[in-house]
Amino acid sequence: MLRVAVCVSGGGTNLQAIIDALKSGKIRDAQIVRVISNNKNAYALTRAQNAGIEGVCVSPRDYENREKFNEALLECLKEADPDLIVLAGFMVAVPANVIEAYRGRIINIHPALIPSFCGKGYYGLHVHEKVLQRGAKVTGATVHFVDEDLDHGPILLQKAVEVREGDTPEVLQRRVMEEAEWILLPEAISLIAQGRVTIDGNGLTHIADTDQ
Repeated sequence: MLRVAVCVSGGGTNLQAIIDALKSGKIRDAQIVRVISNNKNAYALTRAQNAGIEGVCVSPRDYENREKFNEALLECLKEADPDLIVLAGFMVAVPANVIEAYRGRIINIHPALIPSFCGKGYYGLHVHEKVLQRGAKVTGATVHFVDEDLDHGPILLQKAVEVREGDTPEVLQRRVMEEAEWILLPEAISLIAQGRVTIDGNGLTHIADTDQ
């Protein structure tokens, strides 16, 4: 059984997609063991409570410096003993100590097709604003493994989404969530739970066709 910790900062729609996929059986052989938020008011914590999942807040505001927060976040994760950490709208740069402790076991969902519209400053609604400003005709979402560089680690899954005439950032954000994010993240967890994902020496992911 794959033990999953989900880190989230806001409303938790991606978290809800995972919870629903577990309930429906789309994800098998996995369970969410803890939801962690840096925001005590995040609705994601309410979603966790409603689903009977432990929710914990670890906020930088509660620590005297970033190093203390980084240590607390790592300790909170270690307490949950996860096999996989899922960043589902986590608006905190993952500390180096966490990446080192869980290398190859952290995935993130980014609301664009990496390597486009990613990196510093590309988060949340800003991503969709930039897509529209550039006049892109296609956007989407990417699930990737996390390394020390922002939005950089090995790409696991991607799905394209059409940009339509008259889209606003809010409308496009919703379409990307519905048509890509809420599909890709549960699929990624399912593939990992089935043991079908590997990363080669060149940092490229491979997905086995069937269970080995």
